[in-house]
Amino acid sequence: MTDERLRYLTLLSEKYPTVRSLSREIINLTAILNLPKGTEHFMSDLHGEYEAFCHILNNCSGVIREKVDMLYGESLSDEARKEICTLIYYPEEKLTMFRHAGVATHGWYRVIINHMIEIARLLSSKYTRSKVRKAMPEDYAYILDELLHAQKDEDDNQLHYHDIILDTIVDLEAEDFLISLTKLIKRLAVDHLHIVGDIFDRGDAADKIVDLLMTYHSLDIEWGNHDILWMGAACGSDACVANVVRNSIKYNTVTTLESGYGISLRSLALFAEQTYGGAPMEAALKAISVIQFKLEGQVILRNPDFNMNDRLLLGNMDLQNGTVVSEGKTYKLNDTSFPTLDTENPYELTEGESAVIDGLKRSFINSVRLKKHITFLYDKGGMYKKFNSNLLYHGCVPLKEDGSLDEIELFGEKLSGRAYFDLADKKARYAFFGRHRTVQDIDFMWYLWCGRKSALCGRNIKTFERAFIDDKAAWYEEKNPYYKYYENEETCLMILSEFGLGGEASHIVNGHTPVITVRGELPIRAGGRLLVIDGGFCRDYHEKTGIAGYTLIFNSHGLRLKAHQPFESVDEALNRNRDIHSKSEIVETEARRMMVEDTDAGGRIEREIEDLRELLELYRAGIIPIEN
Repeated sequence: MTDERLRYLTLLSEKYPTVRSLSREIINLTAILNLPKGTEHFMSDLHGEYEAFCHILNNCSGVIREKVDMLYGESLSDEARKEICTLIYYPEEKLTMFRHAGVATHGWYRVIINHMIEIARLLSSKYTRSKVRKAMPEDYAYILDELLHAQKDEDDNQLHYHDIILDTIVDLEAEDFLISLTKLIKRLAVDHLHIVGDIFDRGDAADKIVDLLMTYHSLDIEWGNHDILWMGAACGSDACVANVVRNSIKYNTVTTLESGYGISLRSLALFAEQTYGGAPMEAALKAISVIQFKLEGQVILRNPDFNMNDRLLLGNMDLQNGTVVSEGKTYKLNDTSFPTLDTENPYELTEGESAVIDGLKRSFINSVRLKKHITFLYDKGGMYKKFNSNLLYHGCVPLKEDGSLDEIELFGEKLSGRAYFDLADKKARYAFFGRHRTVQDIDFMWYLWCGRKSALCGRNIKTFERAFIDDKAAWYEEKNPYYKYYENEETCLMILSEFGLGGEASHIVNGHTPVITVRGELPIRAGGRLLVIDGGFCRDYHEKTGIAGYTLIFNSHGLRLKAHQPFESVDEALNRNRDIHSKSEIVETEARRMMVEDTDAGGRIEREIEDLRELLELYRAGIIPIEN
């Protein structure tokens, strides 16, 4: 045994100073290994759609309804089961409705609380009693623990004791207790949540989604390109700020900026009115678009490694003839009025444009709520995640035309695959936290948003063409070869191996690209090795995709994709018990039920047990003294 190992075990002995304490912990940890694996819930591409996200989070992609049906499928009507589910999803709102309707009587509370206790008891069966106790709301932890673990005895003494507890609760605190029970049920239904990117943009309540995620008990986030854009803006990237503002105007989500984060667009509106005239929002969109293209040009010019000179389109415009050259072809412009453009220095901001973007940047940097949210994204997030043999990332692993890993030359290094992801993760953290961060670090945040070989983007963005060219032939956005090869099982196995994963249990979980079901596209690809779970939450996509996207459930029995129909509204859910209709598709069923010992956490526990057993041997050999 090395001196270092002995020092470590000596320190461990301070936590377990006796053979009895050590033995108890080994017994406890061994028991945990033989519990069923907790349920993982995967969601992606939320895009600010708070109500739909909140509902799927509440119903755990249908898991709650499945448990209610399992318990009461034969004893309660379909409508009664729906009502129980809606009460679990929205307890405060539903209880108010029951109270006003005169339904919430003493007897009703007693029946419904008993139902909730049975549901919670079923969900708690895969956890240790200690873990369940920690999941309980503190005010009712003791009472809930008693009720969940009621045991029938010879004289029914304990059941009578619990009846007295229930009667007292209903008399004094029925509503608060019931709300606490519903929270416990949702907490037990899902052990860990994965958000595979793109919380921001398109919908108007991304800030509310982040607030909700910050209260969640256990989660990780894989950054999406829209997330990194907002992170870049919070880092002080002018180009990212301009893109965020432009997206907010384009998607009509200005309330997120102004009400959510206190970032006023007044200076932009005044500048746009004075410079361009016309309808206020159209003028503001044009003003910020021109500012954006100028700032992006500056980023491209000072970062030749980005290899994006073909995006310098302001300098390719012939305003006299009303044309622009894009990718070697000449197109007609739909607008030739660019009063702030100096054709000799097309990427130079005017004094007015500089004042606008400087003010906006200060607002982004100084927004307390935005800084809190972005810090949370850094704390819980990253470019990718390896979790229980699965690889999670939002965008793509850049590939060459022949399907091999593409090499990206950045910051004086040539990188591909996992090394490229690791560098991107490191640089993103430098840009926000680094005391000695460089302009190049901050520029790289913009590259991750839309760069040709960005692992978060994966296509050649045509924002300029879509804004100023009517010919849709110019709008085509070439995708990285990844999106051709990710249907191939051999390619997916190569990517998994690159990230240190493999074997029958490994999959890639991918977001970013909506699954167009109306064209026959499927979310399960490469022989089941890759699962695309773009949530499709964005309402604008529903007609295009034919569905409201997919989520993924991974429990002890295997993997299941859940296909969702569009969410109507919270009002419909409350008044008519409308749930999101979800169709379950089995991806993979485990031949043997998966236990904690089969998970990453199980591996850590097994190593801990090995340490404890080694310490026990040292106690018995007298090498480390036992506390008297």
